[in-house]
Amino acid sequence: MSEPAAKHLWQLSVAEASRLLAAKDISSVELTEAFLDRIADVDSRTRAYITVAADTARAEAQAADRRIAAGESTPLTGIPMQIKDLLSTEGITTTCASRMLENYVPVYDATAVARLRGQGAVLLGKGNMDEFGMGSSTENSAFFPTRNPWDATRVPGGSSGGSAAAVAAGEAAYALGTDTGGSIRQPAAFCGVTGLKPTYGRVSRYGLVAYASSLDQVGPIARDAADCAVILQAIAGHDRFDATSLPNPAPDYSAALTGDISGLRLGVPEQYFADGMDNGVRSAVTAAIEQLRDRGAEIREVSLPTTEYALACYYVIAPSECSANLARYDGVKYGYSHQGEGDMWEAMERTRQHGFGPEVKRRIMLGAFALSSGYYDAYYRKAQQVRTLIREDFDRVFGEVDALAAPVSPLVAFPIGDRTDDPVRMYLVDVYTLPVNIAGLPAMSVPCGFSDGLPVGLQLIGPHLAEGRLLNIAHAYQQATNWHRARPDI
Repeated sequence: MSEPAAKHLWQLSVAEASRLLAAKDISSVELTEAFLDRIADVDSRTRAYITVAADTARAEAQAADRRIAAGESTPLTGIPMQIKDLLSTEGITTTCASRMLENYVPVYDATAVARLRGQGAVLLGKGNMDEFGMGSSTENSAFFPTRNPWDATRVPGGSSGGSAAAVAAGEAAYALGTDTGGSIRQPAAFCGVTGLKPTYGRVSRYGLVAYASSLDQVGPIARDAADCAVILQAIAGHDRFDATSLPNPAPDYSAALTGDISGLRLGVPEQYFADGMDNGVRSAVTAAIEQLRDRGAEIREVSLPTTEYALACYYVIAPSECSANLARYDGVKYGYSHQGEGDMWEAMERTRQHGFGPEVKRRIMLGAFALSSGYYDAYYRKAQQVRTLIREDFDRVFGEVDALAAPVSPLVAFPIGDRTDDPVRMYLVDVYTLPVNIAGLPAMSVPCGFSDGLPVGLQLIGPHLAEGRLLNIAHAYQQATNWHRARPDI
């Protein structure tokens, strides 16, 4: 049996597991049972799952083994995954971590989920998250907070905290998350795993329960860049059910992983190294950039002056879109419905009062105010103008460099409860990830070290449709370092 098989099966990367399955050294049933056992062992401490679909997983594993035996497998056939509970899964509860959808069972799969299941992937269950994707810590789940596998007193990041925690703790080989303002990259950084936010429109949003429609994007969270490349290959591409889906065919992302970055022009934006950053984060990210220089990259300092406006811009645009998208939850058509009120409007008000959590209600009110008569021009229209300036900033810089390297977050995972009473302080955690979503660009989080015993993430940002380039930079870095192989003791 090959070297990777000496590991516990739940420790295998996608690539390692795929090789063992193809060689018939292990079966998907064995692999799936190992992950289900791991979930049973540790999820009471991480709380990474809202729903564990054990029966579905076992049935899909059996089907995957038959597919492998027939010689019809793909690199993802038989590999167990977790899906963020914001993506529709046919026959499996999709709650968005909200009381509003606590009992909602979709009748179809989101396109990204369907494409993975079409390749024979095994669905273990649904990951915990901040309610409707609104949060940076997974403390806003209506059910329970998720805990960081590296330190159970710390947050895993958000809003895809359950997904990042599951991969870090060995409760899934990989996961699908969503990223509206950093919700893949920030939890990936906090949990020491690799996460990719694709170009807006690169992956279909069909079946994704919308938070902010012009910002949301689906992407993978996995052990390393090579695994992310395989997953992105499976889910990327045009979808006729999504009007924002790009027509560009998906390239071979795995083929892009040459590991050669000699001559690559890598920009380091000065605004992403501002005062207030943890010294340990600064040190780890700076060392990672030097490692990329040693691999042949040409490092240049660049400036993105509109970065300082990104936080304010985002917290006008995203809540505005949220207030429109969440207006559909009225207690009439589906979801939670408050009963016992004689008046229709009173019933609707009570439905939203009890169905939505505090952060969701806060953002709905922010958005409703920004869109209201007399304030639309002053807030929403102005934010869209600033959005154009931020995009132009990136366009200018990408005329000078091939990619950018920066921190994912100015700090490491913070204690649970530390920021829940101060929304602005919580929002500042995402100050380095928000600009990417505003501009619709691809970006990654790559483990690059530790600060105070907690993981630090290096952020790689590229121009539109440069996922292959970012994956290769990350791959080159991971060939030279072992940070992505570190595992929490849980």
